[in-house]
Amino acid sequence: MRLFLFLIVPLLLVPAVPGNAQDSSEAILRALRGETLENVQSNILPFWERHAPDPRGGFYGTLGNDGTPVPGDPKGGVLNARILWTFSRAYELFGKEEYRALADRAQAYFLRHFIDPEFGGTYWSVRADGSPLDTEKQTYGIAFGIYGLAAHSQATGSEESLQAAIGLYRTLEAHAFDPVNGGYVESFTRDWQTPERFGYDGEGTATKTMNTHLHVLEAYTQLYRVWPDAGLERQLRAVVDLFLNRILDRETWHQRLFLTDDWVNLEHIDSYGHDMELSWLLPEAAEALGDEPLIREIRAIALHLVDTQMREGWNKDGSLLYERKDGQVTGGLEWWPQAESVVGFFHAWQISADPRYLEAADKTWTWIRENLVDEEYGEWYGGLGPDGRPNTRRPKVNLWKCPYHNSRMAFELNSL
Repeated sequence: MRLFLFLIVPLLLVPAVPGNAQDSSEAILRALRGETLENVQSNILPFWERHAPDPRGGFYGTLGNDGTPVPGDPKGGVLNARILWTFSRAYELFGKEEYRALADRAQAYFLRHFIDPEFGGTYWSVRADGSPLDTEKQTYGIAFGIYGLAAHSQATGSEESLQAAIGLYRTLEAHAFDPVNGGYVESFTRDWQTPERFGYDGEGTATKTMNTHLHVLEAYTQLYRVWPDAGLERQLRAVVDLFLNRILDRETWHQRLFLTDDWVNLEHIDSYGHDMELSWLLPEAAEALGDEPLIREIRAIALHLVDTQMREGWNKDGSLLYERKDGQVTGGLEWWPQAESVVGFFHAWQISADPRYLEAADKTWTWIRENLVDEEYGEWYGGLGPDGRPNTRRPKVNLWKCPYHNSRMAFELNSL
């Protein structure tokens, strides 16, 4: 019955539009939901079920294009947390015990191997055997720990996961929060001292970044759903305010990516995928807070964001460019911006009833289906090579290639 409701009820949530336009939107919606649901249940999640679990515990850190593991490679905290979030959410939506088992596996491994028992927070990576490797503290990685554990608590009722998520939240507030300028400092040594360089790549000079705050936003939103604490509400509102007044440039409708302590922009980069991601994560936070004036304000902002990326970064074939740096296009056609575009377009249609957004979501999904979905081995390719063909040399799984963006796309299109 749970799956039946999941599949049928969302079809009733079509925004009211007149006559033939509504009929067309309903047909597009039905196909879009059906195809993305089929893709996540029959292609993406089964790949992870078959290939990702490591007999030594947890999940492999790297899998080749065909799912072959690289047993000696390190395991990333971000990857483990994203697996935890994905299968927790899949269990919540579909109720399959196989998904619960993988979510529980990810939760147990994360608690045992990635949380630092001495100084708090999470390690960036561990060795293949689970022993600590990169022990520096990255706010980005800790935010994903909160996100995954809070989702596990929501899906399973786990008090252990909830308390662990709250603990990580309190650790960030104690060590990473900037009480003078607001926001969260990017990086620390294991014992919370200033590192030689900021950023998870060890080469950055930006004390604060858009990307880390984007994932603090989603993590705090997820945690607030299961733990509506007054202090967390205050901090979530503060993060929303930072995006509205510090990170988002309302003249260009792009985000400022790399910033100083006091929010001075260090580089001129337009990151289309991140801007599309913000277009729906920001309204999601406002909706979790239940603040109607804020919801109305942010919905208007969301449409500005989507319109800008559609105009500047969206190709005629439905794909989305990676970014522009100092006016020059950089990066190829990567997998995750496409997934975030579908959700961004879909959300814009939900709040506006403008059919062009739903048509754009469908066009981008069609491009994904024809270019990124691997029908032979499963999952999606990481991107296209210079020849316009899938780059099969890239791993299907590593620290950054995960089940989170593409699974979440299907979840967002099909959930109530």
